Amino acid sequence: MTQTQFDGADDIVLPFAVEALDVRGRVVRLGDAVDTLVNRHGYPDAVARVVGEAAALTALLGSALKFDGRFQLQTKTDGAVEMIVVDYDAPDRLRAFARFDADKVAATGADSGALLGQGHLAMTIDQGPSTSRYQGIVPLEGQGLEEAAHQYFRQSEQIPTRVRLAVAEELTGGETRAYRAGGLMVQFLPTSPERQRQAELPPGDIPDGHPAHAAGAASEDDAWVEARSLVDTVEDHELIDPALSSERLLFRLFHERGVRVFEGQGIREACRCSRERVMDVLTRFDADERREMVADDGRVQVTCEFCSRKYAFDPSEIEAKVEG
Repeated sequence: MTQTQFDGADDIVLPFAVEALDVRGRVVRLGDAVDTLVNRHGYPDAVARVVGEAAALTALLGSALKFDGRFQLQTKTDGAVEMIVVDYDAPDRLRAFARFDADKVAATGADSGALLGQGHLAMTIDQGPSTSRYQGIVPLEGQGLEEAAHQYFRQSEQIPTRVRLAVAEELTGGETRAYRAGGLMVQFLPTSPERQRQAELPPGDIPDGHPAHAAGAASEDDAWVEARSLVDTVEDHELIDPALSSERLLFRLFHERGVRVFEGQGIREACRCSRERVMDVLTRFDADERREMVADDGRVQVTCEFCSRKYAFDPSEIEAKVEG
């Protein structure tokens, strides 16, 4: 097992492979990045935890981008947490925000599936203006983000995938607490023709009284069963424990088979908003909408939902930009 320059570090995604099992995956550890994301908005603990899970999942998926693009995870539901948006801008920038009903959150509790409720989860890959966006959507029906991710890969990618997510607070000294998040994703990506074989077609009509075979169960690869079973043994504390590095966790899981660790990718909390970007958005509204935006102080005030940065514009600035 090789070491990397990020050994034991936070805010890092670490790719790995277990070649004996034909699986590839990534481990993410978020420290300051996720703590900044949730504390900037003063989220209640239950909301902070589900946002942390969404951030960890987004980092796992977005870090696979091989280009300067963007991966976005978005939920929209009827639950106490009405919306979550997490952006991953390749190669390393992460930002997020959530909209929620505080009274509903207090009444719902900490279960992430219950907090999300009914709606959908969308995952979007944007490679830039010269290419088409790709989007996969799965329904949210009271399940958490882990199960939603499994459903996404079953339906959209058809790649056997296992995901684990965890969020917790760490006591960092005295009464100071900081959020941490972690995630692990393993995918079965066989290269041999034998392991790439698809499940056989159903053998025909089943006589009355005989149980049907579960789809694909008879031909499920032993290597994937083993890898999936090992991932299922991971406990939440192992994903966020600052004393347990990603490398050590992977060694615990796969040392008997041999695990290969690749170069890690650092992650930072960073918003891409700027005065120029906000101005560009404002110019896209029509004249009546722009007039309605003017506040009592005679200026147009805009607050970024991601980073809470405030921008103020004189209406004449906006009109000059429109006319120019």
